[in-house]
Amino acid sequence: MNNNISAILQPVSILSGVGPALENKLAKIGIRTVQDVLFHLPYRYVDKTRLTPIGALKAGMQAHIQGEIELTQIKYGKRRSLLCQITDGTGAVLLRFFYFSKSQQQAMQEGKVLRCFGQVRRGPGSLEIVHPEYRHISEGDEPLLDEQLTPVYPITEGLQQNRLRNLSEQALIKLRADKSSLNELLPDNILNELNLPRLADALDYVHRPPPDANLNSLLEKAHPAQIRLAFEELLAHQLSLLELRKKLRTEQSFPFPASKELVSDFLAALPFQLTKAQQNAYSAIEKDMQQSLSMLRLVQGDVGSGKTVVAALSALKALESGFQVAIMSPTELLAEQHYANFKSWFEPLRITTCFLSGKLKKSEKEKTLENLATQTPLLVVGTHALFQESVKFGKLGLIIIDEQHRFGVHQRLALLEKGQNQTYLPHQLIMTATPIPRTLTMTAYADLDHTVIDELPPNRQAVTTSVISNQRREEIIERIEDTCQDKRQVYWVCTLIEESENLQCETAIATYETLSEKLNNLSVGLIHGRMKSDEKERIMRKFKEAKIDLLVATTVIEVGVDVPNANLMIIENAERLGLSQLHQLRGRVGRGDQKSNCILMYQAPLSDMAKQRLEAMRYSSDGFYIAEKDLELRGPGEILGTRQAGLPTLQIADLIRDVKLLPDIQRCAKMLERKFPQNVKLLIRRWVGNNVDYGNV
Repeated sequence: MNNNISAILQPVSILSGVGPALENKLAKIGIRTVQDVLFHLPYRYVDKTRLTPIGALKAGMQAHIQGEIELTQIKYGKRRSLLCQITDGTGAVLLRFFYFSKSQQQAMQEGKVLRCFGQVRRGPGSLEIVHPEYRHISEGDEPLLDEQLTPVYPITEGLQQNRLRNLSEQALIKLRADKSSLNELLPDNILNELNLPRLADALDYVHRPPPDANLNSLLEKAHPAQIRLAFEELLAHQLSLLELRKKLRTEQSFPFPASKELVSDFLAALPFQLTKAQQNAYSAIEKDMQQSLSMLRLVQGDVGSGKTVVAALSALKALESGFQVAIMSPTELLAEQHYANFKSWFEPLRITTCFLSGKLKKSEKEKTLENLATQTPLLVVGTHALFQESVKFGKLGLIIIDEQHRFGVHQRLALLEKGQNQTYLPHQLIMTATPIPRTLTMTAYADLDHTVIDELPPNRQAVTTSVISNQRREEIIERIEDTCQDKRQVYWVCTLIEESENLQCETAIATYETLSEKLNNLSVGLIHGRMKSDEKERIMRKFKEAKIDLLVATTVIEVGVDVPNANLMIIENAERLGLSQLHQLRGRVGRGDQKSNCILMYQAPLSDMAKQRLEAMRYSSDGFYIAEKDLELRGPGEILGTRQAGLPTLQIADLIRDVKLLPDIQRCAKMLERKFPQNVKLLIRRWVGNNVDYGNV
């Protein structure tokens, strides 16, 4: 290894100005080596290569200006501020400082010249810049303008931009001295075929774009240098999931033989026949569970396609083989619904069914934990409480996770470790009612096999969707009355643009009071996230038993609740929700054999994106079409649930913007595993670090 290679891989402390205190701050943002500095990428740029005439300023633009102070004063009001007006002969602009010292104020004397950079906004009387970056310019000592666009880096407390720029400059000098010091891990044929620059050149360009660089292209992350880096970053994450899959595929599980009686007894008791799609899904699962290698299967199915029955068949196979089954749901309400379903199905088959959530009484929880610690075959349904430290399983053979995108890889594998002993891992079945576009499935869930239930039971009616303005509210209220007189039931869903459950609950309470008053001949119920678990369950049970005509709810009823007699849903402020969430909510009606309707009530004026979303809902009830449209309009975070999805935190790539790269990335990943296995771990380490060990939660 030559000196340049060792310099790139050496600790960041070899760079000038990095002492122990700065080294600790850099470690907080993952910078430990000189190479880490190079991979800590700018997220935006500012242009200080030229000065903008003050007369050319417009609200919203970022500007680098220079002018003479013509007025300085302190303004008193709700907040004290220092105002400083500067001019360059083409116009004048106000600089506003809310935080300032006495010495700062004294330095802002009339006639002094300032060079400033900041965001221009429209103030009470004129254009202004709040807290600009600025420096005093002395006569005859005017500093040169920057020669390149200035990078802006992600920082942490106690780190300044200038310090990071200085470190990146030192790291780039070491890289430029010998570009081969940075391993090029992508094969030449891939780089040539996709017309991508080499890694060292891409990093150099992204850290220090030349003055003639296309700023818009850089800000949109569309420059070839950025595409090169995004490609490698996504490739590294894809490889990390494939490595995880490979690791888990080597883990032994107990094979479950074919069911002798439980599955046939259960099917005989069902009041309906399985669809062909359900049969195919169960066949794939049954085949997986007969192997001695751990099953890892994702079952996708639209709302109402019958995934729960497939899960029940899978559970019975494990139970009959003498193993325990754990079903994990993202919410109390959905966990309670699953528990009620499985209990009613399994009790006649003499199978013990337990429930575990954070809200259980201490005595009930202790009893459940005791049962789980034995080797008795049983089924437990719960929330994330299932992977708490106090939970020990005696003989866990199958894990079923509902709405996988609400949890993510870390939590899923934490539960998996619960069942791990010296000899085997549990089989895993992952279910989601949120249809996920194929490109995302292949990327976000590369560690899983996939099955799609793409057929609805024969008695399911398509839901007719209407888009109606909030101004026609009274007509909609009349329609509720007509529906309930026909002995049918109605949902009214309240949403808010703010992500506050409390505010959403307040809206639901106010709507409930108004509708109760206007529809005083009907029984109106209310359900929201602030209610206690048993209260929500009591209301849902009353609604299910048709003792409530109209249920006012927040989006807490989005998944899982099954009331076949409800055939009208009103979603208020529908323009504020994403397509996938609207589709999930709409799936609460149309669960019986009656014609059902969904009214999307909106508040004008509508944005273009909101119009497209509502139009897509009116046009289609196909969850996979809607998922593709949602991906196109809003990005993968909305479909998969950004915070919970277990999706990687990406530095430069973006799954929606770079979706066109995914087929080439998947092809490249397979080729690397086959022909360049030595590069796989190096790529993962470069971009993912040690996070590939997802099991260490």
